[in-house]
Amino acid sequence: MKNISFLMTLLLISTPLLAEEMIIGKESVYPGIELIFEGAPKDTVFPKKHHLEESSTDIHIEMLANWSKENKFGAPSGGFVGYLEVSTQVTNQKTQETLSTELTPHINLTDNFHYAQNIKLPGKSDDLYRVVFTIQPPKNDALGIHFDWYHKVGKVIESSTFTYKNLSFDKISKELRR
Repeated sequence: MKNISFLMTLLLISTPLLAEEMIIGKESVYPGIELIFEGAPKDTVFPKKHHLEESSTDIHIEMLANWSKENKFGAPSGGFVGYLEVSTQVTNQKTQETLSTELTPHINLTDNFHYAQNIKLPGKSDDLYRVVFTIQPPKNDALGIHFDWYHKVGKVIESSTFTYKNLSFDKISKELRR
């Protein structure tokens, strides 16, 4: 049993956990939330029935939402901001073909909690793309907000849209996680 545990630990340590990711953009929004938008290598995501198969995927598109060190409302720095409604629209700038999808909560060993989705690009990986991320506060009744937060801060986040253009996903679409 000790040998198996040792081999599993050795395998875990020697397996690259940090897959290369493409930073699409970084934003900071009130009340002290840091957003990082990424294109990442495709992956198998469980439960499989809710996620595009890795073999049918070009990239894993992500948004990390974490409390900043500068937030003034007591949220733990680096903590995941949950219950957000996040969607993305990926448009091929050459053909204008568009893919819209909802980014759902995920967890992995490199980013921990984040919002993401496996996607098939609406065109070739070396085409240029425009990506629009739309973030909405939690849906009605999805999150309880205490009196103090409600009166001092209000919503967890205001509705926001971020647009990035001339993105090539060619390199990241060829990366492998394992």
